[in-house]
Amino acid sequence: MRYINNTDIQLLPASRINRMKKYLPIIITLSFIKLIIQWFGNRNYGFHRDELLHLSVSEHLDWGFMEFPPFIGAIGKLSYWLFDYSLLGVRLFPTLAGVAILILCCLIAKELGGKSKAILLSGICILAFLPFYRNHTLFQPVAFDQLFWTLGFYFIIKFINSQNKKFLILLGITLGLGLMNKYTILVWAFGLFIGLFFYQKGNLFKNKWLYMSAMISLLTFLPNLIWQKQNKFPLLKHLQALNENQLNAINPLEFGLEQLNFPLTLIISLFGLVALVTDKNLRKYRTVGVASIVIFVTMWLLNSKAYYVFAIYPVLFAGGAVKIEALLSKKSIWIYTIAFVTLVPSIYFIPEATPILSIEKFVKYKNLEEKKGRIELTGDYADMFGWEEQVKLVDSVYQSLPPKEKKTCVLWAENYGEAGALQILGKQYNLPNPISRHGSFWTWGYGNKDADVWISLGNEKPSVEYVFEEVELVKIITHKYAIGEENGIPLYICRKPKVDIEKWWKDYEEHIFD
Repeated sequence: MRYINNTDIQLLPASRINRMKKYLPIIITLSFIKLIIQWFGNRNYGFHRDELLHLSVSEHLDWGFMEFPPFIGAIGKLSYWLFDYSLLGVRLFPTLAGVAILILCCLIAKELGGKSKAILLSGICILAFLPFYRNHTLFQPVAFDQLFWTLGFYFIIKFINSQNKKFLILLGITLGLGLMNKYTILVWAFGLFIGLFFYQKGNLFKNKWLYMSAMISLLTFLPNLIWQKQNKFPLLKHLQALNENQLNAINPLEFGLEQLNFPLTLIISLFGLVALVTDKNLRKYRTVGVASIVIFVTMWLLNSKAYYVFAIYPVLFAGGAVKIEALLSKKSIWIYTIAFVTLVPSIYFIPEATPILSIEKFVKYKNLEEKKGRIELTGDYADMFGWEEQVKLVDSVYQSLPPKEKKTCVLWAENYGEAGALQILGKQYNLPNPISRHGSFWTWGYGNKDADVWISLGNEKPSVEYVFEEVELVKIITHKYAIGEENGIPLYICRKPKVDIEKWWKDYEEHIFD
């Protein structure tokens, strides 16, 4: 099957055009529902600490960053040009990625031979899969990673159906852009590589356009690869720190058990997986089923976080929807029942996945109790509070300084969340750009080493006393909703450095991911 253009419309039978028109209202309606839900969630609370980091790197565009490839920085810059640092504007991009994933899921169902009910059910699965609301709210590489995986599957299915080499080229572009967004797409590429051995007994490996596709991916990714080499491959250091601080603590069983948290959509995805591997009507798409198995097993063996593999679900939802439609072709009511039963239980939990409720209503919804002036929220929501208050306090201290000290003052933040808040939210107060020894912020330097005064945010007393002779505690910052590590943090005014700032900064290089 080919993309439709004006020439195609003249060639297609009227029945085929009418069928496509029948599918379009389904896709548009589901997409609109997705967009509206995400839109309401995007308005509330404040920036997440990760979002502040991703916006901060957009002010230092490069071919790579210490924590991730450059794509998210480029999107952050585009967001700034279009919307400044508006919460709604920034979060529009992951939301549009989420809507595109829903559309692609429906189109994949159509390419697999599904009709209107399969298209409806596949879109419903996207709406019912709760983790996607979180993924498509926050300005992170995750939403775009899921989009590139889904788009890649779509193009390989289009190639299988049409044998048109342009879809291999588009596949290569997708993989290249995916590599510039998040390195986990290498696991997707590995799964697809294995899966292609099951398509026409691996004959596609004799096709020169497959290698052209791979070359396009490599050339697209090459600038980041060169950047990694020039910067001593920080990716490897970051992976080591990630393993030591997070992944090694994960029980391998959690990866599998996490998938069971969403049983209804899981059942449909398993229908899809089995159908793509074994069903005679879907046999030619076995590549996709095998790739999904390889990806899942590889992620599990690598002790990955459970959400890394969520990107394979859209294609499996499409496959499951097509299989269910075929099984119940003479009992349409059961397909609508399955769609209803799949979606309705998820509706109640949407406020936990994206903040569609005000914080006061969310507290009531979750029956949370205030203890010692604090209300403990989930990690993501708690990470959206406290930043504005931190910046305001820093600004009040900064404005109290004499003009001479303000001119050279350095703002020193302990972690990337605090630094990102000062960098992004501090613009409305005309604060100087902060420094931090954490991650990418370390690469942007230590500012004015001869500054008369430093304002320290979040650094503990031993850390500031190691660097300065005069240290004055201004305030211990607390917040009712903020995450634990940002509650009870100190704000200091520091004077008279007693160490060589340049050496102190350089010596910390091995610890920037701690």
